Amino acid sequence: MSGHSKWHSIKHKKGAADAKRGKLFARLIRQIEVAAREGGGDLEGNPTLRTMVQKARDASVPVDTIERAIKRGTGELEGVRYEPVSYEGYATNGVAVFVECLTDNRNRTTAEVKNIFSRNGGSMAEPGSVAWQFERKGMIILDRGVAEEDDLMLAALDAGAEDIVDVGDTWQVTTGATDLHAVRTALDEAGIKVENADLTMLPSTTVALADEAAAKSVLRVIDALEDHDDVQNVYANFDIPDEVLSAVLA
Repeated sequence: MSGHSKWHSIKHKKGAADAKRGKLFARLIRQIEVAAREGGGDLEGNPTLRTMVQKARDASVPVDTIERAIKRGTGELEGVRYEPVSYEGYATNGVAVFVECLTDNRNRTTAEVKNIFSRNGGSMAEPGSVAWQFERKGMIILDRGVAEEDDLMLAALDAGAEDIVDVGDTWQVTTGATDLHAVRTALDEAGIKVENADLTMLPSTTVALADEAAAKSVLRVIDALEDHDDVQNVYANFDIPDEVLSAVLA
C-alpha cells in the first residue's frame, strides 16, 4: 500500500481537527471567494465553485457563511481580494512538493513559503520544475464500512471513477478532475455516504522513504507549509511504508 495514498486519509482526519480550530473554515471560505470571482456565482455554470461549496458543506460550514463568501467573490459584498499562487520545491530526500496558496500579498507569501522550505531542510524550485510530476485528479474518501466493495464499484465505476483503493479503514475513489462531481452525485444517489470529496494532485512517480528519520524530516516540511494561513493545499511525491508511517505517527 502506498504511504502517500495513506497520507490522504491522514490529511482528511487532520482536516477535521483543523475545523475545530476554525482554520479549515477560513481556508474553505477563501477558496469559495476566489472560485466565485473567477467563474461567477452560479453553481451550475461554475464547476470549481460547486466543488468548493460541496466541500464546505461537508465540513459543516454554515449556509449563510457560504452565501456571503460567494457574494464577496462576485463583488456583491466588499471583501479582501485574494489571488491564487503556486510554489514548487523540494523537501529533504529529494521529495517534490507542490504548494497552492491564496494570498492578498504575493511578495509576503513568497518570502514566507521560501523561508519555511529553507528552515526545514528543503528548498524552493523554479516554476515548472516540479509541477510536471503531478496530475490533477478527483479524490473521494469514504469510511470503510459504508458499502461493500461490489456496491461501491458498481456505483462509482459506472459514473466514471478511475480507481478504487482499500486503505485500511477507508476507501479512496480516484476520478478524472472533471468527473468528481458526477461520481460524488452517483454515490450520494446510491445511498453511499461520502466523507470527503476534493480535487487533488497525484504524483506520477514516488520517492520511497524507508526509515523513520527520513519520513519525519519530509513530514516536518509538509506540516510547516500546511500550518501557514495562506497555504491551501500541499502535495508531495513521497511513499512511506505502513509500518514506518505508523511509527512516525505514534
